[in-house]
Amino acid sequence: MESVPVRCPACGRDHAYSTPAYPCPCGEPTAPPLLRGAPAVRVAHRSWNDVWVTVRCASCAREDQWPQPELCCPCGSVLRIPVRPVATAAARAEPVLPAHIPLPRTAAHPRPAFRPVTIRTCDDAVTAAGRYLTWLGYRDVGRPGAGSASGIDLRGDGVIAHVDSRTRPAALRAVETLWLNALGASAAGVFFSLAGYAEDARACADGVGLPLFVLDLTGTPQPVNGPADELVSTGA
Repeated sequence: MESVPVRCPACGRDHAYSTPAYPCPCGEPTAPPLLRGAPAVRVAHRSWNDVWVTVRCASCAREDQWPQPELCCPCGSVLRIPVRPVATAAARAEPVLPAHIPLPRTAAHPRPAFRPVTIRTCDDAVTAAGRYLTWLGYRDVGRPGAGSASGIDLRGDGVIAHVDSRTRPAALRAVETLWLNALGASAAGVFFSLAGYAEDARACADGVGLPLFVLDLTGTPQPVNGPADELVSTGA
């Protein structure tokens, strides 16, 4: 991966920083392009725009939000590593389609009607979500064994999912955790919640292409963002 020299503005110490790569949904390793020659910035306060950067996959041209590269200096400073911004649409040689237009169904035969599971307990919510993932086309969906990653309630062939059965909207941190776990597992992430989502959590999911569903007490998941609509339309 690309490596750049970084000098801490607080203590003057020099570092060599290599940006980590994450798999694009197309499978190609992708990393934020570092801006050579630009000084690192000491992080004093964080905001949403500071935490994420837009990155375009060199293989499929898909644009997604990725973690902003950062480095922890031994002096205690957290350094933000500058990245090259993505070119504007007018500067591109070819137009890139919007990330989340529901695609036409590609399955040879339409899926049968989904059979929900009435939700009375937290376990019922996980069962309903697992049945729904199987209905979407994911195989071998089940609960992971002991020692599984935090925030993963279901795992299948190419998918991991979190089911939030609390009575308050799912928070940003839970959405970020699932997305990062999905990146690390090279799998699709799907989030289910009984109480909906906080505004910043939904904005994050829209930015990174994470499908969000709301479970009602009948056990029928309802898509609440574009990636979820696309998943329902195309299947796994």
